[in-house]
Amino acid sequence: MIYLDYAATTPVDSRVLDAMFPYFREFFGNPSSIHRYGQKAENAVDDAREKVAAVLHCRPEEILFTSCGSESDNLALRGAAQAARTQRKNPGEKWILTARNEHHAVSKTAMQLEKEYGFLLEWLDLDERGAVTPAALSKAVCSDTVLASVMYANNEIGTINPIQELAKVARSNDVVFHTDAVQAAAYLDVDVETLGVDLMSLGGHKFYGPKGVGALYVRKGTGLVPHLTGGGQEFGLRAGTQNVPYIVGFAEALRLAAEEREARTAHVKPMRDQIIGRVLEEISDSQLTGHPENRLPNHASFVFKDVDGNLLLQMLDSAGFACSSGSACKTGNPEPSEVITSLGYSREWALGSLRITLGAESTPEHVDQFLTALPELVEKVRNLNQR
Repeated sequence: MIYLDYAATTPVDSRVLDAMFPYFREFFGNPSSIHRYGQKAENAVDDAREKVAAVLHCRPEEILFTSCGSESDNLALRGAAQAARTQRKNPGEKWILTARNEHHAVSKTAMQLEKEYGFLLEWLDLDERGAVTPAALSKAVCSDTVLASVMYANNEIGTINPIQELAKVARSNDVVFHTDAVQAAAYLDVDVETLGVDLMSLGGHKFYGPKGVGALYVRKGTGLVPHLTGGGQEFGLRAGTQNVPYIVGFAEALRLAAEEREARTAHVKPMRDQIIGRVLEEISDSQLTGHPENRLPNHASFVFKDVDGNLLLQMLDSAGFACSSGSACKTGNPEPSEVITSLGYSREWALGSLRITLGAESTPEHVDQFLTALPELVEKVRNLNQR
């Protein structure tokens, strides 16, 4: 079986596992306990926070550990929106800005804030490649806008957004700016000082860390109302006993991702380019989704006309290839992805989406085998659709 779905999740790096193991048995204490067991665990969390802060170029106290990227997104949007409502001098209606091609952890949270909490929601315009431009954000901002959320790189189509420029627009209008960097952190620079963001979400399992752990960067001075209350963990902003081994693993995985970024990019990018070139050349009625160059270096995504994407995935799996039709949170849904339809594709195109994402264990031989099998499988699915 050849794995080509690294955007959905990655295997845990053996070096990350080595860092985690002692905190399951040997140093198992609760970080909130004051005895030596607790102190050892607390030191591990503190060290991990410093390690993450070093990669992000921020203060350790600006890092909150969460259970995943989705929780980080939820805390960022809910926390910042509610804080803005209570802290702003004008208590009237407040606007939230985001795009329809965001991960559901952002888009559905924004919709719930509108439906249940009375915020006003505006969807940002996208360009033909699925990016949010600074001009689009400037056009949408008004005096009552309190929060804008734009993902760093799209998980389904790979397009990279101009986060630094977008953050400048937000800051000049006194708008809190959040970016979901869950997909981006494996390959892109996450220096928050350079990016200029106020809030940034990360998830460990996208860069060879464990599932079930994430982080949220919160710039000092950014208002945030906790959505999980209890003890005083994570500076009183995210209650719950800290998952020490996973936090240790998250920090080590992020450190390695930053340290090895250039080598990892050099490994996957030529294979990605080969996939894009040959698919468009060899398969009729195929189109690349997302930006042709300004995209994640391991990410290739397509739509095929008159193809059932889920059936294609099943056939690929039977042939020995693990791919996806987009977000792992959407796979299996017979309806077209909102990300694909936001690009203007009709249903006959949008249902035939395919995402191929490469990683540490991908090889040119894997890519050759995949590219040999794919054209025939696409043709088989088309023939079945015509019956």
